[in-house]
Amino acid sequence: MSEMRVRVNQDSPRAVADGNWTDAKGTKRGELCVIDFYTQMALEGRGYQVRVGTVTTGVTGDAPIADAAAEMCVDCTTGLCIIPCEVWVSYDTGEGDGQECAGKSVADVSSAGTAYVPLPLLIGGSAAASTARQDDEGGVTVTAELATTTLQHFHVASEFAQALGSDSPPANPVIWQPIAPPILPGPRCFYVQVGATTTAPDYFAHIDYLELTTAQMS
Repeated sequence: MSEMRVRVNQDSPRAVADGNWTDAKGTKRGELCVIDFYTQMALEGRGYQVRVGTVTTGVTGDAPIADAAAEMCVDCTTGLCIIPCEVWVSYDTGEGDGQECAGKSVADVSSAGTAYVPLPLLIGGSAAASTARQDDEGGVTVTAELATTTLQHFHVASEFAQALGSDSPPANPVIWQPIAPPILPGPRCFYVQVGATTTAPDYFAHIDYLELTTAQMS
C-alpha cells in the first residue's frame, strides 16, 4: 500500500514560480494542511470589495426600490468572471416603513452611476480589471429586471430588514454568504438595491467578490 508523507514546515513550503513542484504542508502530528477556496483566492490577489458609508455616516437608499435602479454594483466584461461571495447591509436609521434589500445580476453592465474603484482584499494587491459603481437613492442604472433573464440572489423583505431604532422586530443586518455562490462570466452586472416604502433609509454596505478570467473557469 502506498504511503503519503508531507513536509513539516511551519514557514510554509513555497515554489520558486508557477509551474514548479513544492512539498505539501503538514503538521507535526501528520495532518495535511488544506486552505479553503476563498482564502486561497484572496492570497492570490483575486478578491475585491465595493463599499458604501464611512465611519459614522451612512448613505441614503431608495424610496421605494425601483426597477433598473440600484445603490451599488460590480461589472465585468467579456473575458472576465466575477463570483460574489458576501453582501452585508446594515441600516443606520429608523426612517421609512417597509425596508427591503435585494441582490440580483443581469447580462449587461451598468450604464450610469458614480464610478468606484474596487478595494483589493489582499492589501497592496493589484487593481481589479472589473469595475464598480455606487450612488445614493438608486442612482446606479442597471438593465431592467425580467423573470426570464435576471438572476435573483437574495431579496429580504421588511420583516427581516428593519432599520436601527425600530421597535419590532429589532434591528437586523442583512448578511448574504451563499453556500453555492453565483458564477457570473462577462458581460455581467451584480447589483444591490436598498430601500423602503416611504422615507429612504440610511445604511452601510459592502460587496466582497472574486475576480477571475473566463479561461480560468474552464
